Amino acid sequence: MRVAFLGLGAIGRPMAARLIWAHSLVVWNRTKVRANEFTGAYKARAVYTPREAASRSEVVITCLPTSAEVEALLDGPDGLLAGLVPGSLMLDCTSGDPATSRRIAARLAEHQVDFADAPVSGGVNGAEAGTLTVMVGGSEAIFQRALPVLQEFGKRIELMGPVGSGHAMKAVNNALLGVNIVALGEGLAALVKAGVPAGKAVEVLNASSGRSFVSEHLVPERVLTGAWPRTFRLALLHKDAGIALDLLEEQGVGGAVMQMATDVLGVAREALGEDADYLEAIRFMEQEAGVEIRA
Repeated sequence: MRVAFLGLGAIGRPMAARLIWAHSLVVWNRTKVRANEFTGAYKARAVYTPREAASRSEVVITCLPTSAEVEALLDGPDGLLAGLVPGSLMLDCTSGDPATSRRIAARLAEHQVDFADAPVSGGVNGAEAGTLTVMVGGSEAIFQRALPVLQEFGKRIELMGPVGSGHAMKAVNNALLGVNIVALGEGLAALVKAGVPAGKAVEVLNASSGRSFVSEHLVPERVLTGAWPRTFRLALLHKDAGIALDLLEEQGVGGAVMQMATDVLGVAREALGEDADYLEAIRFMEQEAGVEIRA
């Protein structure tokens, strides 16, 4: 198929790169140099407006920081709506919010364009390997139509429900990630201050019932080594946790634990800045406690 990919960020770039093996690809990015760098490395064509990307494609994929930024691409003489043709399909892989996705879907339906939200989980490594989990919100017919594209970078691709449900699932997933990061950071900081070696604490934890993906993978690879690579911004994790809280409120579900974790992420975000990596929330806790959680 003719596919356009809009948003060549840390995870968008490897996702787009996997599409070139099976589809004709055009790419767009707000920073033109990033699109040009991509086409210098891969067999794809760079375009310079969302309208041009849409007009050359059967399927448009967006992967931006927020739903608001996706919605903003629709309008204007160079926007997506000026280029999308009836019968085309738009897939939003942004970690977005359900309400905006439903609004985008309604606007596209007026132009006879199908839409599904399709956020992903698995990080840059999963995108490069084509093993991402893709959480889709849309109809069964649109889901089946999207599969040939999503399968290029996704291994587990699940239809979660109607439009918006994919973003709801991703927000809750990331909020739970945030809860794990905050709780583990607090616990390890206390153990180190009590005289327990960090490496030994993580080793025993991972053989016990309190283990998690954060303790088994993220902390050993990044915290114990002091590497702190920047793969996903803390600001975006904080944003996703906020979306999950909104969902809980809409559904009448109490969110005391998620609220506390979101508050801590927000304080760490303010202290560390907008470019900090999400796992640096633990570095912030180290600073507050006056310890280092290192092997």
